[in-house]
Amino acid sequence: MRSVSMVEVSRDRVMTSVQEKISPDDESLQPAEPCVIVIFGAAGDLTKRLLIPALYNLANGKLLPQEFAVVGFARHEMSSEDFRSKLSQDIQEFATVEVKSEVWDWFQQRVYYVQGNFDDADAYQKLKELLAKLDEEHGTRGNYLYYLATSDSFFSKIIQQLGDVGLMQEEDEHWRRAIIEKPFGHDLNSARDLNQSIGSVLKESQIYRIDHYLGKETVQNILVFRFGNGLFEPVWNRNYIDHVQITVAETVGVEGRGGFYENAGALRDMIPNHLFQLLAMIAMEPPLSFDADTLRSEKSKLLQAIVPMSEGDVHSHAVRGQYNEGTVKDKHVPAYRAESRVSPDSNTETFAAMKLMIDNWRWAGVPFYIRTGKVMPKRVSEIAIQFKRVPHLMFRQTAVEKLAPSFLVLHIQPDEGISLQFEAKVPGPVIRMGAVEMDFHYADYFGMTPSTGYETLIYDCMIGDATLFQRSDNVEVGWSVVQPILDAWKGSSANFPNYAAGTWGPQEANDLLERDGRHWRKIE
Repeated sequence: MRSVSMVEVSRDRVMTSVQEKISPDDESLQPAEPCVIVIFGAAGDLTKRLLIPALYNLANGKLLPQEFAVVGFARHEMSSEDFRSKLSQDIQEFATVEVKSEVWDWFQQRVYYVQGNFDDADAYQKLKELLAKLDEEHGTRGNYLYYLATSDSFFSKIIQQLGDVGLMQEEDEHWRRAIIEKPFGHDLNSARDLNQSIGSVLKESQIYRIDHYLGKETVQNILVFRFGNGLFEPVWNRNYIDHVQITVAETVGVEGRGGFYENAGALRDMIPNHLFQLLAMIAMEPPLSFDADTLRSEKSKLLQAIVPMSEGDVHSHAVRGQYNEGTVKDKHVPAYRAESRVSPDSNTETFAAMKLMIDNWRWAGVPFYIRTGKVMPKRVSEIAIQFKRVPHLMFRQTAVEKLAPSFLVLHIQPDEGISLQFEAKVPGPVIRMGAVEMDFHYADYFGMTPSTGYETLIYDCMIGDATLFQRSDNVEVGWSVVQPILDAWKGSSANFPNYAAGTWGPQEANDLLERDGRHWRKIE
């Protein structure tokens, strides 16, 4: 494909113009309110790899309040000094920016630790006493944010224990909030049970169900792109759009998490949360405002409009795959069934694809194809919107036999940006058409601030903005869409493995589109 530049102007001129509009000292961004963040599972990978680097970045950006503290809660025996020492080593390895000694010194002086099991009532009493002490010493005003960076089996226990010792009650103008990681349930019934259990202790306004995909700049930019530009929204419907493809591909395998993955699989792990969030944001109706509940209500309406699958639909509209040995980036990858803690005759899918139809006026007749898988040829997350072909009548007497479709692609990771592919005439006396691209890359136009993807979400929770978090009905309707697929796959065996590591999945995934006269967009 021949590529052309979006604009034929000096990069220096563009960057100067952008920099005049964007100041690193944007006064509209204020530090969060005084608070303590309590991290359950503080000795785990999520904390050292993502949460502490994200908090450091917030501190470095002056978005944490002076009246702030961090409390780690885990089963490992450590003192607060031990925990600070551990984090000081971890931050050097996992920071996304250069660690400034003055910023880190300020941060680590506010770090504390409580040792205890998640079902140990005495440990929660110790936590309560420590939090009261921090309110006095650091002026955190009784505002507590609990981050559950644990196995999902502990979510309900932790919330119940916090409620039992009075650490979830909001009174005297202080707030108490809980961030809950995925997976939020493993099917529709378990998600309902978890919502009910947590809801018996917390109000919905206190619950922040996190999906780190929504912390990515391009995902958030979907809202601005759609609703802030008069150019695109008028054609964002069945009259102009042929179909939509959403791809979330990983080059890695299970990476030693065979035990977890055997009980999850690609469908549970990725589709009801990550991919459905992307689907909702790209397809929902314009909200009346960007109030959190208004926006989440539109997401819920969109997901409810997905046409439910019958058992027969599952066989023709959903595909599962499991990888065999192969090569990814010149590196040999063993078959999934050869991974540690994976059954030698495992029926767990590492790839899932499906065709979804949305039953509303905007999208009637427009298929949405989604796919996700492990050990793919390239790590990529993107939303590709194919517009309908124009009539060919005016080109009948020319050498043009077939016009390529126009694609609008939102690149979510790793190279965040937006591209538009369309047809243009190749210079010369004969009419020949060539595909060209207009590319926008965040790094080129705005510069890139290295981040973990969690900064925005943690900050939003601290200021009480739930826009980018899932509401209880969003979670349940997502599970209700995939439940028929889970039921159908549970009751039948698959011919696994059915694709080689380093390929784009099983042939059945290609058939899913080819039966409709379409093809997956080639990702290079």
